[in-house]
Amino acid sequence: MTANAASDDLWVFGYGSLIWRPGFAFEESVAARLNGYHRSLCVFSHVHRGTPERPGLVLGLDRGGICRGLAFRVAPPHAAGTIAYLREREQATSVYLERHLPVRLEDGRRIRALVYVADRKHLQYAGRLPAEELLKLVRQGRGSSGENPDYVLRTHDHLRKMGIFDPVLSHLAHVLAPGLPEPRPPL
Repeated sequence: MTANAASDDLWVFGYGSLIWRPGFAFEESVAARLNGYHRSLCVFSHVHRGTPERPGLVLGLDRGGICRGLAFRVAPPHAAGTIAYLREREQATSVYLERHLPVRLEDGRRIRALVYVADRKHLQYAGRLPAEELLKLVRQGRGSSGENPDYVLRTHDHLRKMGIFDPVLSHLAHVLAPGLPEPRPPL
């Protein structure tokens, strides 16, 4: 039995900018884990952090692995508005697939959460790129939500504070902001 079976609350799983800028009202946020997907800079950004002419890169959930993030519980009266907001934000170019997937919360609860995963068939799906290409795209990206380096640095900082080590974001953050400590996994 999942937590959702006992209530009509909406759960939303955040793994990137939703962690530090959810943009919707929620009752609680809990560290969470999604199995079967991993966080990846695998989406060319044509709106929020880039343009079609000068794309940036944003995170997507790609197949395989485990992703640690935050699950947000939204009360029933706010569920429809939250879904509409997320569709407008996340589906600007339909590069993500909207799914309801099982997520395990840090406190042991199991819930189904609204999750946006990268659509591997979409033209903006970048896949796995070499480090030099990642850096080039992040440095050039500027879109309606700001500069791409800021997105990477803020996401890295919030993940680090949550005790989550992402080697790709850590490397990029170290190159983009040389004063940061050397990237290394937690012990």
